[in-house]
Amino acid sequence: MTETSPVGFDSLGLSAPVLEAVKAMGYESPSPIQARSIPVLLSGRDLLGQAQTGTGKTAAFALPLLSRIDPALKSPQVLVLAPTRELAIQVAEAFQAYARQIPDFHVLPIYGGQSMGDQLQRLKRGVQVVVGTPGRVMDHLRRGTLNLDELQSVVLDEADEMLRMGFVDDVSWILEHTPPGRQVALFSATMPKPIRDITHRYLHEPETVTIEAKTATVSNIEQHYWTVSGTHKLDALTRILEVEPFDAMIIFVRTKSATEELAEKLEARGYASGALNGDMNQQQRERTVEKLKNGGIDIVVATDVAARGLDVERMSHVLNYDIPYDTEAYVHRIGRTGRAGRSGKAILFVAPRETRMLRAIERATRQPLTPMELPSRQQLSEKRQQEFKGMVAQTVAEQDLDFFTEVVAQIEHEHELSGEQVAAALVYLLQKEKPLQAPPEPKQAPRQQREEREERGGPRERGPRRDDRGPEEGMARYRIEVGRDDGVEVREIVGAVANEAGIPGRAIGRIQLFGGFSLIELPDDLEAGVLQHLEKVRVRNRMLKIRPDSGPRGGGDRDFKKKDFKKGGYKKPGGFKGDKERKWKKKD
Repeated sequence: MTETSPVGFDSLGLSAPVLEAVKAMGYESPSPIQARSIPVLLSGRDLLGQAQTGTGKTAAFALPLLSRIDPALKSPQVLVLAPTRELAIQVAEAFQAYARQIPDFHVLPIYGGQSMGDQLQRLKRGVQVVVGTPGRVMDHLRRGTLNLDELQSVVLDEADEMLRMGFVDDVSWILEHTPPGRQVALFSATMPKPIRDITHRYLHEPETVTIEAKTATVSNIEQHYWTVSGTHKLDALTRILEVEPFDAMIIFVRTKSATEELAEKLEARGYASGALNGDMNQQQRERTVEKLKNGGIDIVVATDVAARGLDVERMSHVLNYDIPYDTEAYVHRIGRTGRAGRSGKAILFVAPRETRMLRAIERATRQPLTPMELPSRQQLSEKRQQEFKGMVAQTVAEQDLDFFTEVVAQIEHEHELSGEQVAAALVYLLQKEKPLQAPPEPKQAPRQQREEREERGGPRERGPRRDDRGPEEGMARYRIEVGRDDGVEVREIVGAVANEAGIPGRAIGRIQLFGGFSLIELPDDLEAGVLQHLEKVRVRNRMLKIRPDSGPRGGGDRDFKKKDFKKGGYKKPGGFKGDKERKWKKKD
């Protein structure tokens, strides 16, 4: 089997509603993993796919499985297991987007840190697709609230990541509780022995699809990214346009309607812009490209499809307003600049949940992307003042100002004003639309701060200095055996603990990262069974081995045995309020 892609998605046998959604989203042709996986999954066969993040594998399984579901049946027909809640949300959103033309379709992401009550309510109403983390899926199966009797397909997404996080036994347990005739698709970037064991046990004569990640050297293109946070994307874009010196720029968005909408908003802000999308006829397209070439416009807002083949010599910048669906699309996008030996600059807007794609892009381009800060208020003000001063100097040098000099003299005489006062008043009137002093940074509302924190996967990371104020009321402090030396991030700890303990991310307290360990604050009424389970949870392939923190002197090194969890056998160490014994609740 070759990796050559067909001409289009319409040759793969997808259902009409799914195909319509694909075309509306601007997909031109399937990626190699999609071209080879879709026919296999449509036929009902098992699939073993080896492909990196960023190759388009979500569409590779979502499109064919959506084509096979029965919308009239309100029971789960597809179950997708994902290692993290961020990936579960991302996959669920992709299913929803691809199913936009399917009536009465419902997809439900389920993961720790989300209200169990909300999940139960939505399951009762009926869903066709469930995307979940192993821990929460097991919870529902044990409760009997997730009925898999009508299940057609199971997808194991990023199986090697689930192995790294210690979920392999959980995945096996879940597969044992699925109907024997179900289809299984397993996707993994690597194939270590535990993953191969799962393949041999649970996949029946699978079709194997291996896609080598393509890399491209783009050394002549300077690449940057901005993490979408606080400031609205449009406001961030206009700040960058105001301060960043560019000749011509192409801005990529995902949908045809977004090209028109964003181009109109930029025009309203004073930027000569035009849209380029697949709905335009050839004459309209050529007119827009010609304007870009001769300086009639400086910015084109385009979709991936419409920009293919675009070669404009003055194109100095590419800005990815919406992150692409796969790394190949990103390489095509930034290839619009830096052509024929010229240098170029690429900027990528990345939402917190899209950092996995960012890392995949870095691997694909073999070049790290440099984080960038938005231009500050001072930078904006300095740039505006510099431009204004230049405009005044140019006007004095090039224009006959005798009449206007006389008008100023009359104002000075009639109102007893100095020349400086008159000039200052004129400057004030002239700059009203675009103030020379940029407005102050908007303060984030507490709710927005909280939402951003939850978007990143939990509370913000604390500095390396130990905080020994003691836990907050109702919280207890624990030590876990994974830290900075392991490359762990706060969001990974929050995700693992929330998924496995069923604790909402917002209920997790302070987290402090140190070299070989970390400290985490959790509600002080956790059941003993939950803590026993967390002992064996893995983050960065290290068991948490959670135990109460005994303070800076003890260093948390006290042996913490299972008997410490027994009813009446746990004594709060230093740093906790009081020294009374706590009686643990028995797990039902």
